[in-house]
Amino acid sequence: MLFPSPLIRGTLVRRYKRFLADVVLETGEEITVHCANPGAMTGLNMPGLPVWLSKSDNPKRKLAFSLELVELPTGSVGINTAHPNRIVASALAARAIPELAAYETVRPEVKYAEKSRVDFLLTGDGLPDCYLEIKNVHLVRAPGLAEFPDSVTARGARHLVDLARMVAEGHRAVMLYLVQRADCTGFALASDIDAAYATAFSSAREAGVEALCYDTVISPQAIRLGRALPIRH
Repeated sequence: MLFPSPLIRGTLVRRYKRFLADVVLETGEEITVHCANPGAMTGLNMPGLPVWLSKSDNPKRKLAFSLELVELPTGSVGINTAHPNRIVASALAARAIPELAAYETVRPEVKYAEKSRVDFLLTGDGLPDCYLEIKNVHLVRAPGLAEFPDSVTARGARHLVDLARMVAEGHRAVMLYLVQRADCTGFALASDIDAAYATAFSSAREAGVEALCYDTVISPQAIRLGRALPIRH
């Protein structure tokens, strides 16, 4: 996934009201930017952190700038939760995910279960339909270990239940955790943050739902799929 225009560097002043952040640009100007991330952003919201912003040319937008990357000593972290689906879509088109490379057709945002939309429905001749959900990951509390979620997510738990139903109906279902950082060597569930989600994950796995985790390669020009990470139980 390429950024449509060069990112602009700044320094984080504060992140507040879930979707807002104040940033000082290198020119010294302080601006309010959109933060497309409803989570806690633990470890990524400290004042003084270097950040990268995108700027929209859409005159109808209330805030022209969006927070895209946070710089840590271990590397850049993508915080925009709208990007994982785009990153995965590019990887699917390039057949860059071996576990899913056999599928020929990829359809986004397909209605399924009772009141959900699956991120991608994959189909191919002679293959079971594959229901693919994507979750954004950027929480790290112990060096090298990515965790999900960073806050309670009842919606995320419901997605696991929906995927299990698809397996029961004879389909294939996959939960893919996309880590928007490159400084991790493994992935685990943050069961202390959301015990209900961890329970739903275990039940879904027992029901036949597959789980994958990939990290990303991040620069101010682009974010692309990286390597597979082991999931720790």
